[in-house]
Parts: sequence; C-alpha cells; structure tokens
Amino acid sequence: MLNIGDTAPDFELTDQFGDTHKLSDYLGKKVVLYFYPKDDTPGCAKEACGFRDNFQEFRKNNMAVLGVSKDSNKSHAKFQEKYSLPFTLLSDEDTSVCNAYGVWGEKQFMGKTHLGIKRTTYVIDEEGKVLKIYQNVKPEQHAQEILEDVL
Repeated sequence: MLNIGDTAPDFELTDQFGDTHKLSDYLGKKVVLYFYPKDDTPGCAKEACGFRDNFQEFRKNNMAVLGVSKDSNKSHAKFQEKYSLPFTLLSDEDTSVCNAYGVWGEKQFMGKTHLGIKRTTYVIDEEGKVLKIYQNVKPEQHAQEILEDVL
C-alpha cells in the first residue's frame, strides 16, 4: 500500500477504446485513480455514476478521472456505453497495476474468501504524488466526498 506523499507508480494500460494511457501523461493535473472490482455490478455502477454525475466539477477543477479494474476493454466499453460514462476506464487484466498500488488481495464476500480488487481510490497531485487515499469506499457518496475533500 502506498502512503500520502509517495510518488504514484507510473503505468501503461489500455482503455475501453484500446488507446494507451500512462499516469505520467497526466502530470500537471490532479488524477482520481479509482480501483473497482467489476464492471456493471451494483456497487461499481453506483460508484461510476457518481463520477459521471460530478464529472463536470472534476473537469472544471483540472482533475482527470481514471477507473481501473481487471475487466477487458470490451467489457469496459459496454459498461461505459450502458451508463454514459464520460471518463476513461483502464483494463488491468494481469493485475500488475493493482498489485503496484496494493489493491489486489484477499476479500470476503458472503462468507467466502477470494482474490480481488479492494475498492480503493488514490488522488494524485499535479506532480505525481499521492495526495489522498480512500479505502472501504461507499460507492454512492464517493465522488462527492472527493470533491469536498480536495477542493
């Protein structure tokens, strides 16, 4: 797990259109890098729609929103289209970025333990340093919570 003030690990992942993104491409603006378990599940849809509904506020404040899961680009494209998501969804199918950010690990669901993405968000500043970390996120209020904390 990273700490506030750490340099966020750079990465290169593809989005729902197959375009490549690097974290370093976003230097000069704040980045909301949110890790979520799975496309089109109830909690993930609520979280994504919260970012969608507040997207203009993020943009107005020079903030990029990047969602990351291990779903494929094709799955991301369907998820984006279904919910009219105006931001980038990145595919980390081999979980290398999830591991670098410490969000891949054991989770409990309905009494069973399995490996998966722990819903976590990093806000990264204009110089690539970790500004804020959110764990155990409440999907419905998360986007608004970030805006209140960071602005």
